[in-house]
Amino acid sequence: MPYVNIKITDENVTKEQKQALIAGTTQLLVDVLNKNPATTFVLIDEVNTDNWGIGYDQVTALRKNK
Repeated sequence: MPYVNIKITDENVTKEQKQALIAGTTQLLVDVLNKNPATTFVLIDEVNTDNWGIGYDQVTALRKNK
């Protein structure tokens, strides 16, 4: 029973994009590990950019500086 947790920044990801992530991740586990899609769980966590850091900075600040 695979469990995959995808963490992404919360930046207007659409329902359709999330569905594509779920379907693609499930299919990868079917193809590579021969897992049953009915028992494959995919969880998407959207993280506020203030709560995501790269190096010394918050992603919010990095995006403002671009």
